[in-house]
Amino acid sequence: MADVMRAKVSKTSSKKSDAKKLAEKIKKRALEQKVQAGETTKDEKSTDSPAASISTEVDPDAPPKFTTFSELKLIPELLESIENMKFTKPTPIQAEAIPHALEGKDIIGLAQTGSGKTAAFAIPILQALWDAQQPYYGLVLAPTRELAYQIKETFDALGSSMGLRTVCVVGGMDMMDQARDLMRKPHIIVATPGRIMDHLEHTKGFSLKKLQYLVMDEADRLLDLDFGPALDKILKIIPTKRTTYLFSATMTNKIAKLQRASLHNPVKVAVSEKNQTADNLIQSMMLVSDGKKNTVLIHLLNEHIGKSTIVFCRTCAHAQRTALLASILGFSVTPLHGQLSQAQRNGSLNKFKAGKASILVATDVAARGIDIPAVDLVINYDIPQESKTYIHRVGRTARAGLSGKAISLITQYDWESFLRIEQALQKKLTKDDVSKEVLDALHVHVDRASAEAIRRTKDYHETRDSRRGRKGKDDRD
Repeated sequence: MADVMRAKVSKTSSKKSDAKKLAEKIKKRALEQKVQAGETTKDEKSTDSPAASISTEVDPDAPPKFTTFSELKLIPELLESIENMKFTKPTPIQAEAIPHALEGKDIIGLAQTGSGKTAAFAIPILQALWDAQQPYYGLVLAPTRELAYQIKETFDALGSSMGLRTVCVVGGMDMMDQARDLMRKPHIIVATPGRIMDHLEHTKGFSLKKLQYLVMDEADRLLDLDFGPALDKILKIIPTKRTTYLFSATMTNKIAKLQRASLHNPVKVAVSEKNQTADNLIQSMMLVSDGKKNTVLIHLLNEHIGKSTIVFCRTCAHAQRTALLASILGFSVTPLHGQLSQAQRNGSLNKFKAGKASILVATDVAARGIDIPAVDLVINYDIPQESKTYIHRVGRTARAGLSGKAISLITQYDWESFLRIEQALQKKLTKDDVSKEVLDALHVHVDRASAEAIRRTKDYHETRDSRRGRKGKDDRD
């Protein structure tokens, strides 16, 4: 009996052991299938979803990849234009980005403003275009009209010896004229997102289905919500198989939004620290009472009379009023803000560039990427809310190795914003002072001129609004 029981127990134990082995075998097979499936998904992601690719960080302290443009295998026509533009040696962003771009890689370029970002993406595109000779070859998207015009000028200069055709497509200009320019089949289109989308939807015969290069300049601002809907539409229309460049002075926390730019294994080139300003820039601040702010501004303009100066204001109304104030008091000044027509904005910028006006009073529309040579002084009449806006503003001076100065006027209401800016810069700005006697002597004249400037600003807005009511508005970027 005992032997029978032992046999039954042994049989049962054997069955349990067999079942356990079978379960382990099934589990092992399922695990293998899961791993294989995971690898397949991973492979699919790497080929079909390029946005998931991991970028390669380039060491900014490493020796430059080239020291003169002649070292690169560029076509003679391009080298001739580079020489004519007096590009003797590459800037750090150019030295790091151009070799990777010539290899056909996607680029994320981070560098402080005034560092030569435009040439860093224009040169590789023009080199590739020489062999392709294809219309609608490259699209460059810019956040502001002024920056778009400037980028076009750089492309025109670099492509002057190779028969390059370019067009600038921005809001505020006639759609039919732009449509005719697009039908001439330019090689490079420089545009603001809203207006190029208008043409893609409404201009018959215009298509970007064969586009080879997409550039997003000032990428962090382009990826902002204001431009998001138009960008999403553009990215759905253009080919997924293309080369993409993103360049900006700052990239902050918006890296996640780069996914919709469909980058393929991008090389991330960072040649400056986050929130860095130029070494040759002298930065200071002045504590002012709100009632004496205009007086301090006029004192500073008087102290730097004849010097190329940009005064930044927070709003269009402030910019218009401040420009009128300076003009009434005899300064050579011109305004630049979003409530001016495109022709007026171009006129103001050209007047300042040509030296016909020594002072430009502007909103942040002028802060991004605008290359105005030899600006001596930047005055923050209104302190910006964000530190990166401050960096872009003061980056209008101390460009291309020249020295420059930036002065910020700080009232009691600006203190919190100012402390955030100092924290981002990781340094305290020196404090400038002006004697009470000097301000008191000026104040009466400035106060009288301020009242006149307010009256003229009111007249300006009333006239502008009545004109808008009569002819409507076509000012979409």
